[in-house]
Amino acid sequence: MKRRQLLHHASLALGAAALTGIPAARAGQFTGKIRKSLKWNMVSEGKNLPLVEAFRKLKACGFDGVEPSLVDVKEDAVESWIAASRESGLIIDGTVGGRTENLDAGIALTQRLGGDSILVVARYDQKRPLQEQWDLARDQLKAAAPLAEKHGVKLLVENVWATFLISPFDMVRFIDEIGSPWVQVHFDVGNLMRWGVAEHWAQILGKRSQKLDIKEYDLKKAMNEGMAKGFSVPLGEGSIHWAAVREELAKIGYTGWAAAEVKGGDWEYLTDVAQRMDKVLDL
Repeated sequence: MKRRQLLHHASLALGAAALTGIPAARAGQFTGKIRKSLKWNMVSEGKNLPLVEAFRKLKACGFDGVEPSLVDVKEDAVESWIAASRESGLIIDGTVGGRTENLDAGIALTQRLGGDSILVVARYDQKRPLQEQWDLARDQLKAAAPLAEKHGVKLLVENVWATFLISPFDMVRFIDEIGSPWVQVHFDVGNLMRWGVAEHWAQILGKRSQKLDIKEYDLKKAMNEGMAKGFSVPLGEGSIHWAAVREELAKIGYTGWAAAEVKGGDWEYLTDVAQRMDKVLDL
């Protein structure tokens, strides 16, 4: 179709929308750039259904992918997970539950499932010297990087509540000491609110942020009711300045996956979570 015809059809469509009162479709800042996933343990009603049916329902809720824990996928069920993903179109974009000390099996499983990342937690024993644990975790990830590259699976270290890597500068130094593009960051936007400001973390981490975990945190609720209670608010109704986070993500040209990591619920609730992700991420 020639350019003049395309413009003509576009003007007709806009005119029709105006006449019928139907608003023209709006593309958000990250429409087509961020895809929505969620943690499998959020799917309360999925455990009672055939896997492929649960996957289809997640697609209907508005998700593009799912991230199971490595322990969720038993060896005798791997092919079922692969088939459910293929038949439903719901992508297993990655897995969670990796530990720095034992990654070989998880890397192989994630590749079989079609995922391209493992969310890795660097654990911290406060009874042992900090530098000793830093060096150990760094060296374990550095040693695992060649296998990760071979299988095409990135090892993404998450900022968690382990009182380890609690500053973006800590995380940057840790990742850069490993020195591999196959070991980067799974940036949890909510977890850091205990110690910092979400958009500042996004700015400092820069392109090291390869995937996102999306949750809310309310500082007032945390102060009044306990630290963990800060998470018990719906997406978009807490203390995170989402517009500022998006601004920093836009500066690095972020594209890729964002996974909801909130409490589980039924299909109606998960649909609401997906819609709230649309709003906070401007999809």
